[in-house]
Amino acid sequence: MTTLNGRESAPSPGTEPDPLDYRALARSDAWVVARRRVFRQLIESMIYERIIEPEIASVGPALTFSIAGRDEHGEGVTYVCEGRRRLSFDRIRLSPAPVRRVAGGQTGEADSISQFLLETWPAHGADAQRLSQFISELEQTVLKDAQALAFALEDRRPLRARPYDEVESALPDGHPYHPSYKSRVGFDLVDNLRFGPEFSPAVRPIWIAARREWTRVSVSAQVDLATFLRREIGEATFSSWMGELRRYGDPEEYVLLPVHPWQWREQITALLGEDIRAGAIVPLGVSQDAYRPQQSIRTLANVTSPAKASLKHALSLVNTSTSRILAPHTVQNAPLISDWLHGIASSDPFLRDELRPVILREIVGVAYDRPRPDLLHEKTYGILSCIFRESLHPALDQGEEAAPWTALCHVDRDGRPFIEPWVRGGALEPWLRRLLEVSVPAVIHFLVGHGIALESHAQNMLFIHRGGLPTRVGLKDFHDGVRFSPACLAAPDRQPALHPTPARHVRVNRNSFITTERPGDVRDFVLDAFFFINLAELAMFLADHFGFEELRFWAMVDEVLSAYRARFPDLAARFELFALGVPTLNVERLTNRRMFPETDVQVHSVPNPLALEAHRGTSRRQANDQRVEDAGR
Repeated sequence: MTTLNGRESAPSPGTEPDPLDYRALARSDAWVVARRRVFRQLIESMIYERIIEPEIASVGPALTFSIAGRDEHGEGVTYVCEGRRRLSFDRIRLSPAPVRRVAGGQTGEADSISQFLLETWPAHGADAQRLSQFISELEQTVLKDAQALAFALEDRRPLRARPYDEVESALPDGHPYHPSYKSRVGFDLVDNLRFGPEFSPAVRPIWIAARREWTRVSVSAQVDLATFLRREIGEATFSSWMGELRRYGDPEEYVLLPVHPWQWREQITALLGEDIRAGAIVPLGVSQDAYRPQQSIRTLANVTSPAKASLKHALSLVNTSTSRILAPHTVQNAPLISDWLHGIASSDPFLRDELRPVILREIVGVAYDRPRPDLLHEKTYGILSCIFRESLHPALDQGEEAAPWTALCHVDRDGRPFIEPWVRGGALEPWLRRLLEVSVPAVIHFLVGHGIALESHAQNMLFIHRGGLPTRVGLKDFHDGVRFSPACLAAPDRQPALHPTPARHVRVNRNSFITTERPGDVRDFVLDAFFFINLAELAMFLADHFGFEELRFWAMVDEVLSAYRARFPDLAARFELFALGVPTLNVERLTNRRMFPETDVQVHSVPNPLALEAHRGTSRRQANDQRVEDAGR
């Protein structure tokens, strides 16, 4: 039970582990597993983004990386680890073996991430303030991930046996590249247990009413706001709250929106207390429906009524690279972009009749943004916002099921890959081909056919299937997850009139922009999100767990792209415009962003596995490395 102060009632004794038993957690096997993973992803990304330049020794495809540093006494130390460069974007992937620290003739496991970053400071030269914050984020990631891993030991049911909503929450893996993949700076261990998705908590948002004059509201063209809110809240509760609101004035002068309980407790009551006392913000009550957090933490799915909308809340956390507030201009743009994409998918015969991707529209956006002096506005910007997103369930056909795309690279609690039952007995290649046929053209047709790049990475894409056989994909998270060049749109007259990005927002996050003049920026947005994250991770996973060559994987991707191109010869000029097969592309430097000031857009150039040369055999080194490794298995 959640009260208006945002706190849950205490659980029954023995129903969950003690979240404050930090000492036991820090000595657990789960802690070691989490720390080693953070260490691996940190070093992988620092080498890949050229933040450090280690000495490299090679024996066939196996590489030994040696990173030099100095301890607090000025004595030399060396950090040593093994790994490989993969065919997929030349990614660095370390072996599961622990990172070793060599000092004073002694070798042992490197067990301090902060010590590593401080001792190698001369090599990377990170900004001192940024480095201090980054170390905290990494340590918080170890803490939160260890807590989730320890909790998972209590429930060994494989995820593949669970319905979509449970998998969406319980999937524990987090970002496969970013080293602070579960930092959640702002949550303590109690908060993480109460609101972290891995723990499948029941969360009941707090509904408030905000003065309309200071609230930005955006609604899909297909939605009547009053009718929608009555249905989401429930008729009896809605009527009761309207009666309560009349004590403060005309209910028509207010807009209703839900707030995450943690955000209410930690941010709203502290930073918007004057507005609450003045009646500009009126707390109404706790949701009658229970919700479950999804992978993205700030998005809650309705458990009581799964067909109702999901709620994407502003949360003043730092997780991976960014604060998880919701900037008002993106909240306003959400229904506009969703209607635009939905209209394209509904009118384009290839999308509408063949691929049939599910476009989970963001149908209502509400942001409280009262004008304030700059000093105060800095603290309250984007902290009280919510986006309502359509539920997946009404969009599924009879017999269809769904899973997060990220589940495709998950190893279940029984030690078997999530996808293993679907691909065994020689079924892997036909299964993979079908997966690529329903996913790649969906993303590419929006890009090439219409000029719109979708940020279809990780939890932004859903795998829809019948008994494991891929049928189509679901796409979501559009409020700031698209990019386009107005001059390159196939139908520029259909583009929505979006609310511009404020200058202060650009200064804080230079990687956050929707429009650009450069077609390459649009293309790279797709290649970075869908190909660099979703497909590259799947390519490496299939190679590691099923022996399926990465070279063959990317050749299959190329075959699907070639078939798409042959299907639409009239788009030849647009294929040239977006040039998917360029030798290199720009991808985001996620770790560099945490270590250095963002004076410019944080990207770096990496090899593109979609370059035709990679499939014609001129990329000899990677192909030979793959064969040597396969022969040694």
